[in-house]
Amino acid sequence: MNNYRIVSDVTLDLGQEIIDEMDVSIIPMDFHLGDHTYTHYPDEREISCEEFYKRLSAGENSVTSQINPVTYENFFEPILAAGKDILYVAFSSGLSGTYNTGHMVADSLSEKYPERKIIVIDSLCASIGEGLLVFLAAKQQKAGKSMEEVAEYVEEIKTKCCHWFLVEDLHHLKRGGRLSSLEAVVGTALRICPILSVDQEGKLLVASKVRGTKKAIEYLVKRLEEDGIDTADQTVIIGHAGCKEYAESIAQIITDRKLVKDYIITNIGPVIGTHTGAGMCALTFVGENYKF
Repeated sequence: MNNYRIVSDVTLDLGQEIIDEMDVSIIPMDFHLGDHTYTHYPDEREISCEEFYKRLSAGENSVTSQINPVTYENFFEPILAAGKDILYVAFSSGLSGTYNTGHMVADSLSEKYPERKIIVIDSLCASIGEGLLVFLAAKQQKAGKSMEEVAEYVEEIKTKCCHWFLVEDLHHLKRGGRLSSLEAVVGTALRICPILSVDQEGKLLVASKVRGTKKAIEYLVKRLEEDGIDTADQTVIIGHAGCKEYAESIAQIITDRKLVKDYIITNIGPVIGTHTGAGMCALTFVGENYKF
């Protein structure tokens, strides 16, 4: 029944230890920092997240590129050749073309391996939202669910994955078109901290703006308190882009208030961090999604 692999992208922003515990396969992705191209893996073997954000904060430019068809083929084919099916949970189609490329390659490989099955799911999630979705899928697999059952579960639960991000570096949002130049300059002067989320199409948007990081952290926790479903039984994920102290503050608050069963603190990797900058912190959980 469990003769299948759950596969996802390194944009799920979970470390190697958690990946190993979940027993899932992760496709690495390239990014270009300064004059060098790196490949980001969950174990950060080529460059650590700490070094990445240090160089980003020093003014080096980073650019990402999506997974190409050859990479997909080289990753999927050995799994199929080993006699296993694939459940691929892809990075949001609202933010990248990786889902469409992965789907195209899966269709091609299905013709080559007609006895095998590949299910491709658009997560509509970003970063640790995608990570939470894969974490929950892996729990279902370990419970003995078939690939079709897990796929059905993922399609249902992805609409309940709530993603909340605070962002300090407004100039990265300006570069990505989320803020105007004037908003970035004025916001920086006034210490405005935008709160981002993901809409029902899997696209990032600015959901609110608060003044100061402390209030932004409280805003994220408030969303958990108000929107979370059965939070006392949940493991939530907290991610940070070179600002572990913010993640630890959130963890301390939700622990003191006895809001959740457990939490995971993880690094936001360079692929996502390229677009948010250093100083981004995120909280994701299962709940009633905010209506934009």
